[in-house]
Amino acid sequence: MSTARPTPGSTASETVHDVVGVGIGPFNLGMACLAHPLDDVDAVFLDARDGFTWHHGMMLPEATIQVPFLADLVTMADPTSEFSFLNWLKETGRLYPFYIREDFHPLRSEYDAYCRWAAEQLPTLRWGRQVESVEHDAVSDTFVVTAVTAEGVEVHRGRNVVMGIGTAPQVPALLREDVADSPQATHSADYLHRREEILSSGSATVVGSGQSAAEIFLDLLEAHRDHGLRLDWITRSPRFFSMEDTRLTLEMTSPEYTDHFHGLPEQTRDRLTREQRGLYKGISTATIDRIHDALYRLSAHQPLDVGMLTDTEVTAAPWDAASGTHRLRLQHRQLGEQAEHRTEHLILATGYEPREPAFLAPVEHLIHRDSAGRLAVGRDYRIDTLGGRIFVQNAEEHTHGLTAPDLGMGAWRNASILASLTGEEIYPLERRIAFQQFGLPTTAEVPR
Repeated sequence: MSTARPTPGSTASETVHDVVGVGIGPFNLGMACLAHPLDDVDAVFLDARDGFTWHHGMMLPEATIQVPFLADLVTMADPTSEFSFLNWLKETGRLYPFYIREDFHPLRSEYDAYCRWAAEQLPTLRWGRQVESVEHDAVSDTFVVTAVTAEGVEVHRGRNVVMGIGTAPQVPALLREDVADSPQATHSADYLHRREEILSSGSATVVGSGQSAAEIFLDLLEAHRDHGLRLDWITRSPRFFSMEDTRLTLEMTSPEYTDHFHGLPEQTRDRLTREQRGLYKGISTATIDRIHDALYRLSAHQPLDVGMLTDTEVTAAPWDAASGTHRLRLQHRQLGEQAEHRTEHLILATGYEPREPAFLAPVEHLIHRDSAGRLAVGRDYRIDTLGGRIFVQNAEEHTHGLTAPDLGMGAWRNASILASLTGEEIYPLERRIAFQQFGLPTTAEVPR
């Protein structure tokens, strides 16, 4: 195997870290927090950005995260950690106001501020480092991580690598070419950056079925009259469905269900992944109710210039420069009928997809993949053939199910990865938290 060598103008650290983390989103930030007090774990985390940011394009004033505050960076692994959300509230003088508010769900802007607060306290984070390659040096049995900085090139060595590079905005395959040619198409990830432009466009159409689509529609709905905006919302889902967050359903975000899901055949997991997306990619009932309240209030004295269409797929959206509009081709899934819809600004609230990092190319021969070419992620979140040296965060929905993107299981996953790295459960792992079973009981467990 090749060993990366510094080029002129580059720097190389002589330190061999126990962990080199690539990407600093909430999950690897949580890993950094949990590793911080451990004297026996030397870690460094690299990210191309200048500092921590989290969904800034969707930082709407009243938006909350969809999990309770206990799903912070550390609490579910270590409730005594100095990096807990409650400690941030105490440090910033907001603990009592949060208590009086009696709402377990923090504002999205609060969660972002909390994460930035935690990041500012960690000396192991390195910003402005664009990772270009990860190589394996067989002689020293270490990974060589090369990163480009404003000053040149840095090389970091580590015994293990933990990837937490997040997801990328997803555009449906049928629309990618059309969107690429359009000056007035926006993914929900960039909504707030273009909000004023959208409001002044004359007409806007939101495409999507989840929480982001609902929040954008509600935000534009409240402001559309003042700007003379025609507003539409189109979803291919048969209805504007709510997220299923009943307590027995939430038990599916458990180690037991993850064990069960991971042990299923690949084709079964793929089918379940499609079927279960409504469990966490639906709309909060509070948001649905707020939308209906706004529709009712705004329609009380004059008609609305608003349209809402379900069970309809957008099969194309070519940009017509002459008219300055998108020509959306619509296919109604129940009726089998087609129609055309024109809109000046197209907003795609069509979700996110895992990133496939080019920097892994030098170690491709060491990586497990499934029949579809995806990362074959082990139950302990490893993807390599070396026995657990390269780990991933939030890149395993197809192998681990709906716990992959769940903030509430992030601390558990980090505790599990740290246990693999150190050979001991520094943070005890709960293995059974659900009242129900997800597979058939053994013969000994069957009641007579």
